[in-house]
Amino acid sequence: MIEDILKDTEERMSKAVKVLRDDLATIRTGRASPALVERLRVEHYGTSIPLNQLAAISVPEPRLLVIRPWDPETLPSIEKAILKSDLGLTPTNDGKLIRLLIPRLTEERRRELVKVVGRRVEEAKIAVRNCRRDALRDIRELEREGLISEDDYYRAKDDIQDLTDRFIEEIDEIRRKKEMEIMET
Repeated sequence: MIEDILKDTEERMSKAVKVLRDDLATIRTGRASPALVERLRVEHYGTSIPLNQLAAISVPEPRLLVIRPWDPETLPSIEKAILKSDLGLTPTNDGKLIRLLIPRLTEERRRELVKVVGRRVEEAKIAVRNCRRDALRDIRELEREGLISEDDYYRAKDDIQDLTDRFIEEIDEIRRKKEMEIMET
């Protein structure tokens, strides 16, 4: 029973960390990365589709993204989605593909992005703490029902806290790396 709760808690916490990693990959750092645009939603034929399902995204140069749609008719939709996004990039459409030049980030913009990273990291920490709260509630319930001893309860409580500390540490490391990447010129 306790092992199941611990396993479930660990899975949920690792999902929170994965969501954070995916989310931070979309934050611009001054270098071209397909992750910046691949999850961008494009309105096409009345449905919203991720860009990576409509086009091939490549990085021919460190500061350039090239988006080559499989269907040339999607070019205007892709261009519109890029302009509406919060990326702050202007697409160049030559009728066959879209080029996105990634400009250097200003110091002010870097600081703003670091704040955004901080907010998203805090959301991930809250998600991990919510997982801890749920697990503690579950083992407390098991102890109240007499299914586990008081000693097992306290041991499980310590294990849950160790798990939480490990994931919070991992989140802090992800934050540190992303902030360094953003502040790099």
